[in-house]
Amino acid sequence: MTKYLINRILRSLCSVVIVTGVIMVMIYSFLDKQSIFATDPVFTKQKSNAKQVYMMQQWEQFGYLDYVPYSDYLLDEKKAGNIDEETFATAAKLGKDAGADSDVTAQYAAKFEEEYKKKGYEVVRLEGDTQGRTKKYKNGGEPRLYAYKDIPVLKRLVNYFGHIITVDNIHTVEEVEGERGLTFTLRDPAYGGKKFSPALMGNGTLHKYLFYFDSTFPFFHQNLVKINLGKSYSVNKGIDVFDTMTNSQGSFVRSQITYPTGVEEFSADDLHSATYVAGSLASGTLNQKYFVDDYTSVITRKDGLSKLGYSFVIGIIAVVLTYFIAIPVGILMALRKDKFFDKLGTAYIVFITAVPSLAYIFMFRSIGGGLFNLPTTFNMENPTWLMYVLPVISLALPSIANQMKWLRRYMIDQMNSDYVKFARSGGLSEGEIFTKHILKNAIIPIVHGIPTAILFAMTGAIITERVYVVPGAGNLLTMAINAYDNGVIVGVALFYALLTVTSIILGDVLMSFMDPRISFTEKAR
Repeated sequence: MTKYLINRILRSLCSVVIVTGVIMVMIYSFLDKQSIFATDPVFTKQKSNAKQVYMMQQWEQFGYLDYVPYSDYLLDEKKAGNIDEETFATAAKLGKDAGADSDVTAQYAAKFEEEYKKKGYEVVRLEGDTQGRTKKYKNGGEPRLYAYKDIPVLKRLVNYFGHIITVDNIHTVEEVEGERGLTFTLRDPAYGGKKFSPALMGNGTLHKYLFYFDSTFPFFHQNLVKINLGKSYSVNKGIDVFDTMTNSQGSFVRSQITYPTGVEEFSADDLHSATYVAGSLASGTLNQKYFVDDYTSVITRKDGLSKLGYSFVIGIIAVVLTYFIAIPVGILMALRKDKFFDKLGTAYIVFITAVPSLAYIFMFRSIGGGLFNLPTTFNMENPTWLMYVLPVISLALPSIANQMKWLRRYMIDQMNSDYVKFARSGGLSEGEIFTKHILKNAIIPIVHGIPTAILFAMTGAIITERVYVVPGAGNLLTMAINAYDNGVIVGVALFYALLTVTSIILGDVLMSFMDPRISFTEKAR
């Protein structure tokens, strides 16, 4: 089995890479990149040359191209010691057009153009946009010089998977005050050093806390190894897709906090999430009040579940309800074939199959809200278990119908098999034939789908979550598509692909335990 699993995992990972590559081609090659500005309020405020530069900056951020402004080139030259401060200031002043440049500016502009054209970049110069006969530039009309180059899909794919898992270390941050290193303590400063709580902290790492314990399940937490599915550009701007799906939501949970400076306040800040922000301590007195170094960026504690959490809770309850109802009902339909109970079950299956999912979801929503006064939307401020009822029903009922249909079919096929007739003629009782032969064989295909159902509970149901305003993972994908948030689309698609291949492998393994005829080992010849 080990050899089979290794081969299957390797082939699955190749499939995931291919699927991700295809999605990237569709997003970055087939879709108009101008679409990302459709809902961007900042874009409409840009004027003249500033608008073109803003577009380039956004396209680079969204992963369409590599953009290098002339000013960045000069800064690199200055850092490398190739030009001094005075030359830098002179070279940075572009004239209205190339003919109006100073000798120094013309020299470095020509070097910039030559260097980046050799690298395959396209160099663009935007002339100054002045107001009528005056020499004053319009708002955003200053002259600009930049180079850009589209990023090939293969390079984008390599970069994406090359940074999908990162390990924090003491050399992650470029410049840090004090000595780089790790510190282990048995009394966590986040609790004022007053309670026994082991923690490993770093200086020079991105995260202040690499390992720590707290009272939240699973009690032991780490920031050393991080999964990076790509950053969101609009749905949850600047936040990684994985963090977007796993961070808690809802109302703030405040408690007595002891900050690194010793200040105690009733706050929702999570000091264990502190990350490094260069120069943040010196930038304002507020940070100086609470922090002693540049590890000042923290997230807040909230009382709700994450997007994955809400999707999984609703999905897993629906899965349990599905198998709890569908298996006995499917068996009874097969045992009472063509009788009233079977016809009633068949009518339900036909109804669920024939009616569009959106139609019966709204129907359940209207009936549940109107007749039974059940919540029809999620209320994050005043959560109650009743708000789970309608989404669970909407997810479970079509799944129940599907499992009933297939189990009935498998049962009837097994009941009409020759081995059942031989077993009957051999003197076995109907109960023994049913439990040891018919049910055992008929349930095998149903078992194969259990891992898929459980794992895909985490992906959420797109339509159901949209209708009931569930802050889950399924709703996240639709929001990203509407906002042209390429990072979220690729990240969620990769997450779905990984769950798919994992569920298929687990289904095969589970079937091997249920069916002795299936073996993953090669027989000796």
